[in-house]
Amino acid sequence: MPIAVNRLTGVIRAHGEVLKQKSISTKLKNNESDLNQTSLSVLSSTGLRLYSISGQDKVEEIFAKDNTEQIRITERLFNSSLVVLVTAQKPNCLKMLHFKKKQDICNCFYPSDILCVRMNRQRLIVCLAESIHIHDIRDMKILHSIDNIAPNEQGLCALSLNSLLAFPICQTSGELRIFNASKLRTGITIKAHATPLSALTFSTSGTLLATASERGTVIRVFCVKNGQRVQEFRRGVSCVRIASLVFATSGDFLCASSNTETVHIFKIDAQAVETVELKAIAEVAAKSDEASKEAAPAPSAEEANSTAAPAASWGGMFSKAVSSLLLPSQVTDVLAQDRSFATVQLAQAGLKHICALTRVQKELRLLIACEDGFLYVHDFNAERGGSCKLLAVHDLRGALEDVIELQLSESVLRSQIKTSSTIPAQPSSLNMLKSCAASVLIENPDPMPDNSYASILRGEQADAMSDSAKFRKLCDAIDTPTKLYDERQFPPVAIAAKD
Repeated sequence: MPIAVNRLTGVIRAHGEVLKQKSISTKLKNNESDLNQTSLSVLSSTGLRLYSISGQDKVEEIFAKDNTEQIRITERLFNSSLVVLVTAQKPNCLKMLHFKKKQDICNCFYPSDILCVRMNRQRLIVCLAESIHIHDIRDMKILHSIDNIAPNEQGLCALSLNSLLAFPICQTSGELRIFNASKLRTGITIKAHATPLSALTFSTSGTLLATASERGTVIRVFCVKNGQRVQEFRRGVSCVRIASLVFATSGDFLCASSNTETVHIFKIDAQAVETVELKAIAEVAAKSDEASKEAAPAPSAEEANSTAAPAASWGGMFSKAVSSLLLPSQVTDVLAQDRSFATVQLAQAGLKHICALTRVQKELRLLIACEDGFLYVHDFNAERGGSCKLLAVHDLRGALEDVIELQLSESVLRSQIKTSSTIPAQPSSLNMLKSCAASVLIENPDPMPDNSYASILRGEQADAMSDSAKFRKLCDAIDTPTKLYDERQFPPVAIAAKD
């Protein structure tokens, strides 16, 4: 039963074999605006299910869909209604849907197979083997394509909440590049490891980047402003495959799991982070000061002789002040390999586990999803650390009661029947967007009839979805909170009482 789990503020994944040849892919999500609302998506050979985790003993299923299309990648935008799917039947097609309203939004086709999808409130990133495509998530227009990158067969990339994108640029070493997907600007290059990368993750604030190599023995944390290494953690001496690497929602801790029986939680040194950020500010000030000196006219000979000693610039003074704080012993402490702050001993080694460290009912909890189909909830003491106590276990292999069933293939089947009875023609709304050598095809499928109360009052008809309609549906799926019923669909009706 292979399972893949996504991070709470980002993504948690894993793959493997589980009981009864049932494939499960689970994703834990946490809304950045409400850290007490945690969701879980489970993809198995039998179907796709979405859960809401409101407490350590309360996991409710809110959505279910049969896996008739052989879904292999699923991604949900935090706790919103927007879900994207990639199927084995069409591995180069990205399907976007509003699962609460049972509506397909659009389909995007790419030159090769889709390996990874990342989303936040502004951007949607699609990673292929040799290119990365950046979309505006509110209208799915392609803004930029990063072509001719080093072959990335794992689809390894990370997206922060402030739209910083990190991806490897070398097959033989752990060198990576940071790209600003919001401003569409290339950032710094970081030589993180000597061997190829296996895991990348941003902190919630987007100021730190954690990396792990294929060896899995050392985990490093870098400052994204200047690429300087902040901390280095020693996971162990044996080479393992890192399955999950994720920051806590507060950014104070970093959790790592592998195919061993131990999950490690490392503590981020706030003083080391502050020192590196001050140094980054000093470097920017020094560069700006040098640029102003170059732009200023050269002083005359009299002015040069009259000045006994050149006045120190503000940037230089600030840089020296920060450098004076870095004593040799402190530098050694910053660059030393720290050990884990807390650990979890799992029952069985060899299975892949995906972790998330977040608050559930205002209490800090460690969530671990295993490829055996179970979700484990552990206590975590942020003051003392140590061994984490197991609090609850949830079985994700079976379906629960009171589930909303949804067949997303109905609109596709309807469109196929419609086109088979007529002359083959191009889709009603079709946009071809080209960037460099790569092309992305965005197709707007025929919409599902809207039988909501508001739609009946407006008298809308099911026509081909226009770009403006797609924009409204995307915005609605992104902004609408996760609820089974929406006041906009079922507006309140005032009834006057009779005497």
